[in-house]
Amino acid sequence: MSYLLILLSSAIFLFTGCRQDNKSPYTKKSKLSIVDFWLSDQNKSIIFSKQSTGVDTGKNKISLINNIDVNIDQPFQSMDGFGFSLNGGSALNLYKMSSNSRKNLLEELFGQDDQSIRVSYLRISVGASDLDEFPFSYNDLPIGEVDIEMKKFSLKQDERYLIPILKEILAISPNIKIMATPWSAPTWMKSNMKTKGGSLLLEFYEAYSKYFVKYITLMAEKDILIDAITVQNEPLHDGNNPSMHMSSIEQLNFVKDHLGPAFLNNNISTKIIIYDHNADNINYPISILNDAVARKFVDGTAFHLYGGDINNLSELKDAHPDKNLYFTEQWVGFPSDLYGDLRWHIRNIIIGASRNWCKTVIEWNLASDEDQNPHTKGGCRNCLGAVTVTNNNVKRNTAYYAIAHVSKFVPPGSKRINSSNISYLPNVAFLTKENKIVVIVLNDSDKEINFNINSNDKSIHSSLTAGSVGTYIWNFQG
Repeated sequence: MSYLLILLSSAIFLFTGCRQDNKSPYTKKSKLSIVDFWLSDQNKSIIFSKQSTGVDTGKNKISLINNIDVNIDQPFQSMDGFGFSLNGGSALNLYKMSSNSRKNLLEELFGQDDQSIRVSYLRISVGASDLDEFPFSYNDLPIGEVDIEMKKFSLKQDERYLIPILKEILAISPNIKIMATPWSAPTWMKSNMKTKGGSLLLEFYEAYSKYFVKYITLMAEKDILIDAITVQNEPLHDGNNPSMHMSSIEQLNFVKDHLGPAFLNNNISTKIIIYDHNADNINYPISILNDAVARKFVDGTAFHLYGGDINNLSELKDAHPDKNLYFTEQWVGFPSDLYGDLRWHIRNIIIGASRNWCKTVIEWNLASDEDQNPHTKGGCRNCLGAVTVTNNNVKRNTAYYAIAHVSKFVPPGSKRINSSNISYLPNVAFLTKENKIVVIVLNDSDKEINFNINSNDKSIHSSLTAGSVGTYIWNFQG
């Protein structure tokens, strides 16, 4: 009998010992979880750092605490990846580094170990972007010459820096996906015969389709597979250098009658993505997707956020739910307010684009030098790289940390899942193939907030100071 009393006394002690004080806003549950917590917090001078405290596990949700409810049984889009634009200028800056310093940086960016941020998607330019040393295409000819069969097509400019860097990245991350985007067609195809502005002449629509096919084919021969192309970067902004204006009806006709059939006839599986411009004009892609023939060739639509509201993207998804959405570019200007810019990018790009159906989130651009070079004459003079490379020294900037907060923990193939939409606690949740729940949360208020993250019968509790960002990686036990 005394033995049973001892056991009973021990059980009562264990039960009462586990119970939290009555003043606590939550009570402890029997099943614990393992939660990794990464924090960026200006108030504590912390930038993307793993924390050993700040998360309590096994809590019950109650009404006195803000609750982010996550539903793993309500999945949305599958993610293709998170990353940066690797333009020619970025490749040049990386190429200038010593081989050992470059290897260490590329491993940090693209590797799969615990030291890497595991970047999983890249956007490159077809020909020059405005962050190359100078404008060029792969078929530049003397005035008066044309080459409709692409006999003089050459990747020689990309072979200087971009292709060697891509090969080093692919050696580290063989499955990384690559999207390619033209800023301009060759000048001999354009109405103004210049790298800046003008439009694609109707007589060269077929030749330009062959240009895309040639590019994808030659890159594949170099073991660089192009997962997707966008038809034209910022088709309604022709003031950049290089650039090219392409109206919605022009893009519709080009895709419908030339590019789509060219891909089909040449067994090109690379996805065709339209628009690739701001969220303030969803009628542009809708007008193309409304065409029964053109839409068969189109995988989806790409967006930037230099205009409009990120929530506009869901209106397009509602109009054409079978077509995908991609977020492909957002710059950080120099000089940057690290924490202020991070807050904006986390809210609008990392959380906003993902919650509005985007399968990719790509920041612009990967690497610049200390003077934000190179750029073309007329190109962006104050586009801050995700990293600033000065000789072999590397400074990590806003875009690096914005992408790191998600890319390190959400691999391709993860699915966005439903989570509470709270204005002052914007958040997005993902379920990985390993059944980990990853939740990115921003405190977008002016005061500290305590909150629970709940999934089914399990909860975790945390708090964030004003403007801070937390990434929570949740592994269930049992």
